[in-house]
Amino acid sequence: MNKNRNFDFIIIGGGVIGCILARTLSRYTARILLIEKESDIGSGTSAANTAIVHPGYDAVPGSLKAKLNVAANPMWDDLAGELQFAFSRRGDYVVAVGSDELARLDELLERGKLNGVPGMHIVSAEEMRSREPNINPAVSGAIWATSGGICDPFGVTVAAAENAIMNGVAILRETVFEDFLWSGKQIIGVKTNRGDFTGRWVINAAGLFSDAVMHKAGIHPEFSITPRKGEYFVLDRTEFSVNNVLFPVPSEISKGILVTTTVHGNTILGPNAQNIDDKENKENTQSGMDEVFEGARKLVPNIHSRHIIAIFAGLRAGGNAACLTPGSDYKHDFLIEIPGEVQGFVNLGGIESPGLTAAPAIATYVVALLKDVGEDLHERKDWNPIRPARPQFRHLTHAERDALIKKDERYGRVVCRCENVTEGEIVAEIHSPLPALTYDAIKRRTWLGTGRCQGGFDMPRVTEILARELGVSPLEISKKNGASKFLCRPTKEEGDVE
Repeated sequence: MNKNRNFDFIIIGGGVIGCILARTLSRYTARILLIEKESDIGSGTSAANTAIVHPGYDAVPGSLKAKLNVAANPMWDDLAGELQFAFSRRGDYVVAVGSDELARLDELLERGKLNGVPGMHIVSAEEMRSREPNINPAVSGAIWATSGGICDPFGVTVAAAENAIMNGVAILRETVFEDFLWSGKQIIGVKTNRGDFTGRWVINAAGLFSDAVMHKAGIHPEFSITPRKGEYFVLDRTEFSVNNVLFPVPSEISKGILVTTTVHGNTILGPNAQNIDDKENKENTQSGMDEVFEGARKLVPNIHSRHIIAIFAGLRAGGNAACLTPGSDYKHDFLIEIPGEVQGFVNLGGIESPGLTAAPAIATYVVALLKDVGEDLHERKDWNPIRPARPQFRHLTHAERDALIKKDERYGRVVCRCENVTEGEIVAEIHSPLPALTYDAIKRRTWLGTGRCQGGFDMPRVTEILARELGVSPLEISKKNGASKFLCRPTKEEGDVE
């Protein structure tokens, strides 16, 4: 990291938006710092969502949200190729159940055309039943949007962050933004719990907390984000699976409770949409889970509770976000601007769904804004867009596995039986460009602990490996941060008699 603590760009927030923006800016000659308050990047909205790359038919035509969604969608093939994360462009379906919902499909189809979404088709009820055997027999038709896709959102965030680091970006975790440094009306840096950092530009990519950051900058006091909680079920892929991404006909406030396959092969149900006050509240509720389960069974009636292996909840920037993009008449639109009231500040707020999809286009949009105000950005000749993926044992052929084990015998020791994750993969993540330092960091990077046993078998071994590789006591190893340590004391102290 720059010893002088002086940068050209400081990005507040290490979600998918902040990390892809850091990676995009790294192609220019600039000193870049990204700060993230949590123990790992991608710990907020980027870690708990439906992992959909949306075609763009849902957003209001003419809004910035619609424009950036449609612009970003085709960027994902190259992005996945360069950063080597899991991505599948398999299309998605909006499923009408019963005659009353069928007419709504025409409205969505027309909205998609207005937004410039390619490859949208009406599918008959008979064809839909053929394509998805588990679909509700009462299906009356569907829209098939061929440009839809699925990804691993945490994998995207990690890959972008690692590529940014490879290109010289400094990323500091457990670094909490506290206030700005000022020179008159110009922001010249940030105050954090780890000291001050100066920069010519500070970029607000703080997600759910972007309203608090912009208020510190003295702009948009009327803007507030009420978090919208969404609850999810994860199903055991060995017990139940669907072939497709299945949306219900959307409501005014939500895309609805969907049933979707994932790049890992599991089926996910959710989310619901509940406005709450606490931006840290990710608790699941009985009423919320009942709502999700019943909503999912409207699309796929033969889902059973015995198929469930995990539940989780995520928060997104929704609710009462009174966001009006300058020059726009659309409420709840993305707010992406260089405000005139303060210098040296790029402000991003209200980035709710489809923020994940739009991330690469948002980064390009920010670069264009910087150029428009005279920022002289010079492309680096040595910029490297490729982030090589590390081996995933479960996806290798037998010959590839044998060759890998000959190079490193740790790949021959399976730690997670459900997901077939090896010690070699765990060690590789601990020593990666953005080291995994907790159990959850390992879990999200390798997918261990996500099968039927939910980590019951692998957790002690992972704790041991982390302690060994980090050179610390097992008592220091935590699930996700210092407040969630697994162990409080040895079961047997030295000198105990057995």
